[in-house]
Amino acid sequence: MVDEPSTDAPSTPGTVRPGGRTARVRTAVLRAAEDALVEHGFGGLDLGELAQRAEVGRTTVYRRWGSTTALVADLLADMAEQSLPRTRSGSLSEDLRANARLVRRTLADPRQGALFRAVLVAANGDPGTAEALRHFYRRRVEEWAPCVTEAVERGELPADTDPFEVIRAVSAPLYYRMLTTAEPLDEAAADRAAAAAEAAARAGAYRRQAG
Repeated sequence: MVDEPSTDAPSTPGTVRPGGRTARVRTAVLRAAEDALVEHGFGGLDLGELAQRAEVGRTTVYRRWGSTTALVADLLADMAEQSLPRTRSGSLSEDLRANARLVRRTLADPRQGALFRAVLVAANGDPGTAEALRHFYRRRVEEWAPCVTEAVERGELPADTDPFEVIRAVSAPLYYRMLTTAEPLDEAAADRAAAAAEAAARAGAYRRQAG
C-alpha cells in the first residue's frame, strides 16, 4: 500500500463531506472501523490494522484521524449523515411510531446493534467517545423534535412541552431493552414505547420546568 500525495487541508473529522479520493478513503476506513468494532469492540481498534483492512496507507489514516477516538467520532458523524430523515405525517402518533420503529430497526439489526453496543460500552470509559456519542444523539433528536413542536402548534400537547424530552422518551425504553434483556426487540416494543411517550406528553409529563 502506498500513500498518494494529498492536497487535502487538515480538517476536524465529520465536519465536511469530502469528495474524490478523500471520500473513498474515508468510506473504506469507516467501514473497516465498523467491522473491527463489531468483531472486537473499542479495545480492538488499531489505526494501523484498520489501514491494512481498508487497503489504505497507514500515513493517510494517522494524518486524517490521529487517534481511535477521533475515528469513532467521525464514524458516528457518518452514521448521523446516513440516517433516514424524519417523517412528516401531520400526526403525532404516526410520527413518534415512525421514530420508534426506525430506532428499533437499527438496534435489532445484527451489525448495527452490535456496533451501537460497542460504542456505548466505549463511551463509558472514554470521554472523547462519550462526547461523540452525545453529539450523534443530539443531531438525531434535533431531526425529530419538530414533529413534537408541530403537535404543540396544533394544540395536541401543552404549550410548554419540551420536544427533546419527548423524543428521548421514545427511544430510551428500546435502548434499555437492548442492553438489559435478551428479549426480541420487535415492532410491538417500538409501538409501546411511542405510545407511552405520547401519553406522557399529552398528560404534561414533559413540560419545561419554570425557572
